[in-house]
Amino acid sequence: MKKYLNLFDFSQEVDYKTEILSGLTVALALIPEAVAFALIAGLDPLIGLYAAFVMGLVTSIFGGRPGMISGATGAVAVVIAALAISHGPEYIFACVILAGILQVIAGVLRLGKLMRLVPHPVVFGFVNGLAIVIFMAQLPQFQDAAGNWLTGSSLWIMLGLVGLTMLIMWGLPKLTKAFPSGLAGILVVFGLVYAFGIDTKTVGDIAPIQGDFPWPSIPQVPFTLEMLKIIFPYSLIVAGVGLIESLLTLNIIDEITETRGRGNKEAVAQGAANILSGFTGGMGGCAMIGQSLINISSGARARLSGIVAAVMLLVFIMFGAGLIEQLPMAALTGIMIMVSIGTFEWASLRTFGKMPKWDIFVLVLVTLITVFLHNLALAVLVGVVISALVFAYQNAKRIRARKRVDENGVKHYEIYGPLFFGSVQVFNEKFDVLNDPKEIVIDFMESKIVDMSAIEAVNRITERYAKVGKEVTLKHLSPDCRRLLGKAKDIIEVNVSEDPKYKVMTDFV
Repeated sequence: MKKYLNLFDFSQEVDYKTEILSGLTVALALIPEAVAFALIAGLDPLIGLYAAFVMGLVTSIFGGRPGMISGATGAVAVVIAALAISHGPEYIFACVILAGILQVIAGVLRLGKLMRLVPHPVVFGFVNGLAIVIFMAQLPQFQDAAGNWLTGSSLWIMLGLVGLTMLIMWGLPKLTKAFPSGLAGILVVFGLVYAFGIDTKTVGDIAPIQGDFPWPSIPQVPFTLEMLKIIFPYSLIVAGVGLIESLLTLNIIDEITETRGRGNKEAVAQGAANILSGFTGGMGGCAMIGQSLINISSGARARLSGIVAAVMLLVFIMFGAGLIEQLPMAALTGIMIMVSIGTFEWASLRTFGKMPKWDIFVLVLVTLITVFLHNLALAVLVGVVISALVFAYQNAKRIRARKRVDENGVKHYEIYGPLFFGSVQVFNEKFDVLNDPKEIVIDFMESKIVDMSAIEAVNRITERYAKVGKEVTLKHLSPDCRRLLGKAKDIIEVNVSEDPKYKVMTDFV
C-alpha cells in the first residue's frame, strides 16, 4: 500500500513495504562491512557499527539523495589506520569531528558543484575500480581463520551457499519484485544452514557485535595546537575522500533513478553525520555504493529505507546480536558479489577502440589506482588532472588567425579559438611585427581572453608593436574579456575599439 510521506524538504509517494524490507536488507548487509572496516583501521568492531548507525541515520534524514546509504567505509578506514595505531581511538574521534566540520564548510561554500568537472572516463574508472574492490573484499570469506584458502567440503559448502544467494538475487526479480531479492537470499540460506546444521562461517566468527546505545561524549584528547597539527592532515584527507565518494555515488544513483540529488546538501549532511559520529564513538564514513545499490535495486527510492536500515542496525547491536551473529557469511558474501557485478560499468568495455585513446587511458588508470592503492581521492584527482591537461593541450592547438589587409592599409588579425595559458605560444607566432603596416587590428570576435597568461600575451604583443612605432587596436572583446583587461589596466594599455556592431562571441570554455 502506498501512502504519502513528507520528510523535511522531500515530499514523495512512498511504498512503505518496499522501503522497510529494503532497509532491513541493507541493515543486515551493513554489519559485516562495518565490522571489517573497523578491523582494517585497527579499531573495535563496535566503533565501525556505531559509525554506520549514525552516518546512515543523519544522511538519510538530512542528505541530498534519498535512497543513498552511508556508513563506515574502507576508504576512510585506510586513511585513519595509521592515526589509530599511533594515537588510539580518541584521536580518531577528534579527527572525524574536524573532517565533518570541513565537509560542512565545503557544502556551505557550494563546492559540490565542482563534481561537474569530473569527466565521464574518470567516473567509469572510479565505478569499475570500486566494483573490483568490493569483489576482492569478499575473497577473505573463502579463507579460514589462519588465512588459508578453504578446501574440500568447507569450500564447496561456501561456494554452494554463495551461488544459491546469487541465483536468488538474479532470478527472484524476474518472478516478482514484491519482496527484496537480497533479503530473500539471506532468509533462504539462513534457513538451510539452521535446518540442516551446516557448518559454515557466520557473522559471529568475525567479531561479536553486542553493544549499548552510543551516548554522546567529548573525545578525550588534549585541546592543543599540537593535537590539531596531528589530526588535521588526516581530517583533510578523510573530508576529501568522503565527499568525492559520496558525490560520485550520488551521481551514479541519479543516473539509475533518473532523478537529481543535491550535492551541496549532501556535503553538509555528510559533515554533520561525521561530527555526530565523532561525538558518539564512531570512526566516521561516507556514502557506500554497494549498500546504496542494494537499496535501490530492492526498489527503495525514499528516505525511509535509510532510516529503517540505521535504526534496525542499532536494534541488532543492542538486542539482536545473538541472532545476527548466526547469519551465514555466505549469504552476505553472495549479495556483495552481485552488487560488484551490478556496479561494474560493463558498457565501458565497449569503448575500447571506439573512444579517444586518452579517455581510455584515464579510465584504466583510475581503475588501477582505485584497485591497488585503495585511494579513491587520489584516483579521481589524477584522472581529473590528466583529463584537464589533455583538454588544455588539444585546445592549445586550435587557436588560429585569419590575416587580411583592408583598403586603408590596416592589417587585421581575426583570432579564433580560446586564448589561454596553453595557446599563448601559438598565438605569439601568428604575428609578423617587423613587416606589418603601421596600424594593426586584432579581432577577438571568435576568440576569448581567458586568463592571466592570455592578458600577458596581449600585453607582450602590443609592446612588440609599440617598440617599432606601430599601433594596435583590439576589437570585439566580450564583456568578461573587457573586465579582465580593465582589472589589469596597470599591466596592459591598449586601444580597445568601441565597435557598434559588437557581438558576444561563442564561449569556448
